[in-house]
Amino acid sequence: MAKVKICGIKRGEDVDIVNSFMPDYVGFVFAESKRKVSVEEAQKLILGLNPQIRKVGVFVNESYARVISIAKILKLDVLQFHGDEGNEYLEKFKTYEVWKAASINSKSDIEKVSLYNVNGIVVDSLDGNGNGGTGKKFDWSILKKYKNSILKPIFVAGGLNEENIQECIKELQPFGVDVSSGVESNGVKDKLKIKNFITKVRNFK
Repeated sequence: MAKVKICGIKRGEDVDIVNSFMPDYVGFVFAESKRKVSVEEAQKLILGLNPQIRKVGVFVNESYARVISIAKILKLDVLQFHGDEGNEYLEKFKTYEVWKAASINSKSDIEKVSLYNVNGIVVDSLDGNGNGGTGKKFDWSILKKYKNSILKPIFVAGGLNEENIQECIKELQPFGVDVSSGVESNGVKDKLKIKNFITKVRNFK
């Protein structure tokens, strides 16, 4: 069964929703985004979060010192990086589970991704700054063709929703799926969409 990450948690209501349906992970965004939260806001949200749900911090080209500070304060379980971070930087976080986000548009992208010394790869479509989080679906065919070369757990992100999630799992058999805007209405997390998304992942056969 694919793991589920609900990203972009920023309201107390979001915490109540995820506690109801128990995704495997939730993401707190500390990069520039309409879903960005401060450390103080994240602390308050985490106080109400079911401790069985793993906490992911999302960063883009952030200093090592700031990432470590946030990770320690919030007791994060996973660090997810969406910028230009290379192995020299990523390997500084050996005491944490580390995921690297990447765009895959060609075989050469697969080869590049394979070199990351991380615990998981989040495959996303990129924005104009190359940072992901666009909410747009990428071309799954290249990942499907070459994904066995990556040799790391793969999380699929970008453009997922309750309508296409079972197709995604059927086509790609990912380790996990990562959704944010696909379970929102008018820019906020939607309880019914989250319920339907998680139910479809867990009922997939």
